[in-house]
Amino acid sequence: MILEEKRFFCFGTGYLAKAIARVLLSNERPDKWVVFGSFRRESQAKELSDVGITPIEFNVAKDSLVNADAILSSIPPAEFGDPVLSAYGDLLSSICSNSWIGYFSTTGVYGDTKGMLVDETATLNPSNNRSQRRVVAEIDWLKYDAHIFRLPGIYGPNRSALDKLKKGITHRIHYPNHVSSRIHVDDIAQTIISSIEKPNPGSIYNVCDDEAAEQQMVEAYAAELLGIPPPPLIPFESASKHMSPTARTFWQDSRRISNKKIKNELGIKLLYPTFRQGLKLLHQNSKSFDETD
Repeated sequence: MILEEKRFFCFGTGYLAKAIARVLLSNERPDKWVVFGSFRRESQAKELSDVGITPIEFNVAKDSLVNADAILSSIPPAEFGDPVLSAYGDLLSSICSNSWIGYFSTTGVYGDTKGMLVDETATLNPSNNRSQRRVVAEIDWLKYDAHIFRLPGIYGPNRSALDKLKKGITHRIHYPNHVSSRIHVDDIAQTIISSIEKPNPGSIYNVCDDEAAEQQMVEAYAAELLGIPPPPLIPFESASKHMSPTARTFWQDSRRISNKKIKNELGIKLLYPTFRQGLKLLHQNSKSFDETD
């Protein structure tokens, strides 16, 4: 039996979009997908082609959008507004009833909850300009019946505490009771695909694992896996003097994020319920690669 092709289009084809594409393009899937992704620079086009994504120049994406079964934007809003909606808002209005539409936002929209647990019904209280722009973008995307995915810290292959330690970070930051949630990139991918299969236009989802934790704890566990001493702890007050304004915003907020909705509504069973499972497998895969390299 020849399967009918489904078409997935992503604005902003970075780390997350490529992870989703790998799953959709896998030969193990029961359905057949073709993945398209926007680009602005020619170097990006080659990167997309290398992983099986058909590159589409951002300014000429109309035909690909019209024929798409699913459309996802991972492009952050700019000061002037959302670049995707500025360019394609009218077109999305005409096709949103027939296409699944998704938008990547951030759990930063909740602001600082002093470590308290929040779900998707919590009041939004962003504490910096970037998160404030995300709130506005969410409101705008919901006009197109988008599915909103609020993401915390993201880790995965080549992007984790293991990699930071290998690059030689000199210290961990001691900030007692400052906790944050995180999510493995593969669990983001399975959540997006589950939503496409179980659409609920206008729904908002927190996408995170089961355990919020202090960042220094994550780094300590990564050091244990690598068999090296964890970098020394230094007080946040001392470390913050040397941070960029952008890096400092991470430490403004302490919050725990509830993931009950993706479990109850989308049936998500996390591949990596905590950072421990995720880092352990990343380490094992890295060792296997080193041994066969």
